[in-house]
Amino acid sequence: MRKFSVRDLTIAAMVAALYTVMGYFANIFGLDFGVVQFRFAEALTVLPFLFPAAAPGLVVGCFLTNLLSPYGPLDWLFGTLATAIAAYLTMKMPKWYLAALPPVIVNALILSPMWAWTEIGAITPAFWTACGWNALTFIPTEAAVCYVLGTPLLKLLPKISVLRPALRQTAQIPTM
Repeated sequence: MRKFSVRDLTIAAMVAALYTVMGYFANIFGLDFGVVQFRFAEALTVLPFLFPAAAPGLVVGCFLTNLLSPYGPLDWLFGTLATAIAAYLTMKMPKWYLAALPPVIVNALILSPMWAWTEIGAITPAFWTACGWNALTFIPTEAAVCYVLGTPLLKLLPKISVLRPALRQTAQIPTM
């Protein structure tokens, strides 16, 4: 494991700040929480594919945004945990077009039961129905944000010369 440099810390801080600002902005319009959400900040979840140092920033930014959550401490813990797991898996993706997949899958697997629990309060057949419905309504919106907004970041950011030294060495950069 390599040392965390000043550049890495700066990237993490910038990602945390950007995620938080984008999250708070989306919250103004009621787009941030719930099973149908367009959390624009989730577009940043592809960044660990290019910049591993972005992962801690995503976790901090998600936690700060989740402080506004109507789901309270459950979302502070599980929402932030989902982002941490997704960021780690995104770093491990072999191809750029797979980078948006972990946030979609991990968030659906962790957040759908969390929302069902807050709705139902017990593990019953209604819980599993709510869990399935939550996943069906969440996955398309999360995928839209991650793929439609996040994937262009994977193409654009490597072209910025000042960011090139921070790129993951093994990242397969899109050439389209």
